[in-house]
Order: sequence, then structure tokens, then C-alpha cells
Amino acid sequence: MREEADGDFPTKGNFVIPQRIVLASAAGLVSAFLLAACGSSDDNASSMNSGNATPVATAASDPASSAPATSAPADSGDSGSGHMATTTMLMAKAVKGMGSVVTDDKGMTLYRYDKDQATPSKWTCAGECTKTWMPVMVQGSVRTMGVKNSLLGTVHRNGMKQVTLGGWPLYRYMGDTKAGQMNGQGKGMQWYAVTPTGQKSTMTG
Repeated sequence: MREEADGDFPTKGNFVIPQRIVLASAAGLVSAFLLAACGSSDDNASSMNSGNATPVATAASDPASSAPATSAPADSGDSGSGHMATTTMLMAKAVKGMGSVVTDDKGMTLYRYDKDQATPSKWTCAGECTKTWMPVMVQGSVRTMGVKNSLLGTVHRNGMKQVTLGGWPLYRYMGDTKAGQMNGQGKGMQWYAVTPTGQKSTMTG
């Protein structure tokens, strides 16, 4: 076997195997580099997503809906919360042979309460009481028919306005289910249908 001269191209016997080892090592380094680069890219993407994530918004409460109701005047007892009725008109209704009483715009008889006060206007029926005797509330102007406008007024109740007649706060009776009924007349000897002048009706039956 001849000796290779300096500068000759390496032969299979003394170079090919080392060359394969070098190539394999280089391939391993490239793979490791690519894996490291992928890992770094994933970390960066994760970091970016974490930094840019938008938190779930918490719905803000409506100030208007969460604000407490306006309290009634200091001389009007508790909050007076409960059932309420509304009307846009007060009308005088003649009862045959028994004078006149006042009704709302639906023809329902209106009442006054002896424990209330006319001067100054003050209501005392509140809470459970208003589930049977509903305060009559108004918004804006009130029309009249057979009732003097000068006798009309309002008293504040829970941030709203309860209509008064002759100073007396007015109510509807839960037991009246049809127009013209007067089932609340004389109840407890304290509740009476109100007349066009704000007085309590003395009629019976």
C-alpha cells in the first residue's frame, strides 16, 4: 500500500468515517439551535399574549338604579313603601240621596285617614298599611271635575308626590275592585270617602 503524498485528496480509509462524525455533530448542533429558537419564540409569544390580555370588564352598576329613594319629610314617619296608585284627575261623583264623593280618573273612590294630618299635610299610613290603603300618587298637573283646584296639593312620599285634598292625603282601598264601590267607608272608624271639599263623608252603606 502506497503512502499518500502531502496534498492528496483523503481516501476512504482514513477520512470518510471522521467526516461522517463531523457532519452528524453539525446536524445535532443545528437541531439543538432550532429547538432553542422555537422555545424562545413560544416564550416570547406567551409573554406578549399575557401582557396584551384584556381583563373581563365588570359591569358597573347604574348610579341612577342603585341610588336610594328620597326620604319622606321628617314629620312623615317611615319610608311609606308599599303599594301605590296613580291618577291624573279628581272627580266629584254624586251618590243618590247621600251627597258627593271624590274618585280618581278610573272612577275609584278615594279616601282620607283620620290619623293623617291636614295642616300641615302629613301621612301616617306606611308599610303594611299601604298594602290595603294605597297612596294616590300624581305626576305633573291634575285635572279636576267638580273639585276646586285651590283645594289640591301634594305631600312628598318616598321621592314621589301623594295628592292631597283640603290638606288630607288621599288613598284608594284595595277592597274596591270596581268603579263606584265604597267598601272602605267607615273601616276601623278611621277611613272615610273624601268629599269634594276635603271633608270625610258621613254616608253609610
